[in-house]
Amino acid sequence: MDTEVPDNQKLIGPPPLMPWQAFAEWIGMGHEPVVVRTWLERDYLPSRKVGKRLMVNVALLTQQLCDED
Repeated sequence: MDTEVPDNQKLIGPPPLMPWQAFAEWIGMGHEPVVVRTWLERDYLPSRKVGKRLMVNVALLTQQLCDED
């Protein structure tokens, strides 16, 4: 029997904010990160500036997607 320790991040879900580059990797767009950056610039994705960093607001995006259904 395999007793692999589960990844805590997989158990609790995505973080509320995620750097846009990491978000691009997470959704499978790591080979074209400029696409995700353009989505942010056009306000297709909710974002928040934290210091110098532009973060994708994953919590708000999740809520918006749930509200659409």
